[in-house]
Amino acid sequence: MGNEESSLSRTEGQVDGRPVTFKVRHDEKTGGRELIWQEHENDVEGRLADKDIIAVLPVHAQIPDDYSILYAAPNPSATNDSKASPILFKSLLATRLPQPFIHHFQPPGNACWQLRADNGSLPNLHIVVSSGSGTGQAEDVWTRLLKPMLQHVCPKADAYALHYTTSEHSVAELTREVVLPQANDGIMQAIILLSGDGGLVDIVNALLEGPGGKRYKKPNATLLPLGTGNAMAHSVGLTNDNTLGLRNLLQGTTRPLPLFRASFSPGARLLVNEAREERQLSLVHGAPTVYGAVVCSWGLHAGLVADSDTSEYRKHGAERFKMAAEEALFPKNGSSAHAYRGQVSTLRPGSENWERVERETHAYVLATLVSKLEKGFTISPASKPLDGKLRLVHFGAIGGQGAMEIMTKAYDGGKHIEDERVGYEEILGLRIEFEEEEARWRRVCVDGKIVRVEAGGWVEVRGGVESVLDLIVDERR
Repeated sequence: MGNEESSLSRTEGQVDGRPVTFKVRHDEKTGGRELIWQEHENDVEGRLADKDIIAVLPVHAQIPDDYSILYAAPNPSATNDSKASPILFKSLLATRLPQPFIHHFQPPGNACWQLRADNGSLPNLHIVVSSGSGTGQAEDVWTRLLKPMLQHVCPKADAYALHYTTSEHSVAELTREVVLPQANDGIMQAIILLSGDGGLVDIVNALLEGPGGKRYKKPNATLLPLGTGNAMAHSVGLTNDNTLGLRNLLQGTTRPLPLFRASFSPGARLLVNEAREERQLSLVHGAPTVYGAVVCSWGLHAGLVADSDTSEYRKHGAERFKMAAEEALFPKNGSSAHAYRGQVSTLRPGSENWERVERETHAYVLATLVSKLEKGFTISPASKPLDGKLRLVHFGAIGGQGAMEIMTKAYDGGKHIEDERVGYEEILGLRIEFEEEEARWRRVCVDGKIVRVEAGGWVEVRGGVESVLDLIVDERR
């Protein structure tokens, strides 16, 4: 039975000073709560859907019946402006709300998320506005959504450092120069990232560059998902409502962010500036290394991420991946989809020996810590939020049509893993030894970063890296 009204939830109260009758509609299937109110004087009905509500907060401890309802409303300007914030911050003052509604939406503990205080002290707060993420919405989201919410919730929460990115290296530089030294000094820090998955991987890699030591204090981070794929946000449930991560920001708790390490052969280089430039990778135990929290891939996935990483493609948002996949699977010159040549080996739980995948050519090799790579694309249905388990999805060179069939099933709740052509398993490690002459077929994707491996080179992926960053996640929903 769904959408049942509970008579226990009906109360008399006020909205912005106007007398109303409240009632709460409970959807038993989803657990959602919709607030409905009827104004006494003019018979006007108002309502707020569960997915639009950010939080319900007490106005003042000495006025127990008054609550502020924070919610998100669509931004009309976003229809014709791809850089406009998709939603706007709104609030209502409500008196004598139904108790079940309050209980459902009131954050646990201190309502001022701040901020995750440590022994009563507030952390240093960094707000990172990634201007180049996704379709460029971050600046307007800060101005019209996050900033007014912070001012409403915590009027004193203006002691923050605001950072606008000016290049793809800005987040790493901020972490290296500011966040890491403070973490090593035992200073508590909170980071709000208006970005995609790339912001997280930049922070993680910069934090792992410096010695931790006994005084190291893990920063906590929260995402307002404004990237293209937003794999982490989709996988931990940040996109299950319409608040663009604000509900999670206020109501979530800290969880360690699981990580993996991708080690490369000596000639591997990071591609930057739309692959026009190369950069050396940080060395860990003598090997060029990148850390990740989402995915490490070779083949179709890495190729389409790399090929679509241009300013022209990024204008199309998540559609850029499908556009690049179409070209990779069905090349305009009429040739077949590429068959990637290399030796793939895995290290399984409980084993100390690497086992080779008995296949000479490959189409798709992807190790991941998350369940979804983009909205609706469930690449690893067995993965649970932040469970730390590395899983491998792979299949051979079966032609463009065959690969398209498998990928389409991933959009159907992850049914691709039921296809007998697909390998799917939990692993401890993955190793790829490349046998390709052309450099374009030796590109590896690590959380959206593209690494090009030299001819005859290799990459080895290992999970279980000690976490250096906490992620804010609302596990109640």
